Amino acid sequence: MGRKRLITDSFQVVKRQRQDPDTKEGSLQPEVVPVPDDAPPGGSLHLAQLEMLKQFDLSWEYGPCTGITRLQRWERAKSLGLSPPLTVRETLLEHEGDPSFMHCLWHDYPL
Repeated sequence: MGRKRLITDSFQVVKRQRQDPDTKEGSLQPEVVPVPDDAPPGGSLHLAQLEMLKQFDLSWEYGPCTGITRLQRWERAKSLGLSPPLTVRETLLEHEGDPSFMHCLWHDYPL
């Protein structure tokens, strides 16, 4: 018999240089959303707050986010002894009637 085959026999090994040595591999980086020139002055703050809430939705350390509002999830995490970001709660209370702030990222998708 011949030698034992390796996976590298079928697939070429490609080594890439890391772009930024400060970023960890697999870490989430916030997306940069361009703001139109004719946007209202508070628009970039609004987008930054929504991006922060999106990152809160994607963080699994506070439990699942489907089926409940973001504020309910924040309160559940707090009652379980976790330390959810206080800025998330403040943002949610500031925009209490706005569904784009209250519902999680996956609200519009059927289970």
